[in-house]
Amino acid sequence: MAETEEEEKFPFDINPMYEGERVRKAGMYVELGGQGKPGYELVLFEPDPEQIKDGEVDLIGPDLEDMEEGGNYAYAMIYRVYGEQIEKDLEAVIERRNHEYQSYIQGYMHLNQRAEIWVRISKEAVKKGLKSLKQIGKATIMLFKAELPFIEKMDATFITDEEEVKKGLEEANRIYEARDVKTRGLHDEDVDEFYQCTLCQSFAPTNVCVVSPDRIALCGAMSWFDSRAAARIDPEGPNAPIPKGDCIDPIGGEYTGVNEAAVRLSSGEYDSIKLHSFLEKPHTSCGCFEVAGFYIPEVEGIGWVHRGSKVTDTPIGLPFSTIAGSVGGGKQVKGFLGIGVQYFYSPKFIQYDGGWRRVVWMASDLKARVAEAIPAEMKDKIATEKEVKTIEELREFLQRVDHPVVKGVIREVDGERITEGWAVEAEAVAAPAEVEEEVPSEAQVPLASVPLVASGANTPVRIILKDADISIGKIIVKRKEGK
Repeated sequence: MAETEEEEKFPFDINPMYEGERVRKAGMYVELGGQGKPGYELVLFEPDPEQIKDGEVDLIGPDLEDMEEGGNYAYAMIYRVYGEQIEKDLEAVIERRNHEYQSYIQGYMHLNQRAEIWVRISKEAVKKGLKSLKQIGKATIMLFKAELPFIEKMDATFITDEEEVKKGLEEANRIYEARDVKTRGLHDEDVDEFYQCTLCQSFAPTNVCVVSPDRIALCGAMSWFDSRAAARIDPEGPNAPIPKGDCIDPIGGEYTGVNEAAVRLSSGEYDSIKLHSFLEKPHTSCGCFEVAGFYIPEVEGIGWVHRGSKVTDTPIGLPFSTIAGSVGGGKQVKGFLGIGVQYFYSPKFIQYDGGWRRVVWMASDLKARVAEAIPAEMKDKIATEKEVKTIEELREFLQRVDHPVVKGVIREVDGERITEGWAVEAEAVAAPAEVEEEVPSEAQVPLASVPLVASGANTPVRIILKDADISIGKIIVKRKEGK
């Protein structure tokens, strides 16, 4: 990127080479937003150009010089834009690019989006002369106008006063929700093309982000409508059409066009993706996904925890950060999946794996947030950290509420049974067989049909019988000599 006179005034370098740069805690001057403090970013279209103070940045709250080194502060970034080609539907498109352009700034780490932004500023940047967030704002506006010429005027308001951020966050969330509701009436089968997003490939080079009407981008910030608008107004940008091609699997959401895009976008790392599957050919996960899903084999179910959750431990003993580290970076990992929050509202939500009938656990704050998306018959059958802490407690809870995974999940979309359940095992443990006579030396049941499961050297072996019709006469258990 060629330097301009404006850029030379900044005490930091500005270059796309800094995308993906991380500011570690040891080298951090301050942290803004993140899990510790509220934060959000918002772009608003202003139809009257006279209302915009082009290039100006206002700051409400303490500036960098007033902040304590190592501290964590609230942070909001509100941009107003004007341009003859701009309309309200482009707000989300422009907003998502804040992540890209602010990542060009050396010593300034920007992650996530919407109301989950996480920013760190390095000590080195402050040493070099970064004294004010207004400098960051001016640099960001300059980048927006240079990279997106249809933006004719732009100003910004940055807020670090925590009470003001909280107050503005309520309105920001209403705006996000209004954008999301608009997308729920259109479905994958109604369109001829999906869209790709390569915005996260700077730090997740093999990520294949496919945005369809029924599957919002992993970051939650780009719907199918947003991606279409972005591709039309910025053809050379990160969003481009993906022809659907032929439908290979209508339930899993596998298309020839998407598979071809997977090969191209992942540089051959992946060759097939099912948009609505959790366990088979799952969508890749970047690093900006809003929610992480994890498979719990002990109960044949799926759990979910989101980025901003206050829950530190899930039933599998791992917090969001650890789970995200296992699946992020553009990997396709069976048993883990990153999604955008709005995907919960999709009628195709992991439908290949049973949809909501497969969900056994959610962080309580996430469950409350998407309560309207959960089918009425499933709301009381999904546990949270308030009801269970361990896998064993989860098993007991699921049996008590008669969750579908206990007796086996039947997929609603086609009536196919996709799991066998584990009710037989529970019944076998709860009701010991009567002892009448000695079992013949040759067993009537083939050993291969009786799986043995042991979780440790000192744990008794459990015999799990599935779909078996067995008559047991007498069981004799003898301890070997010397044991």
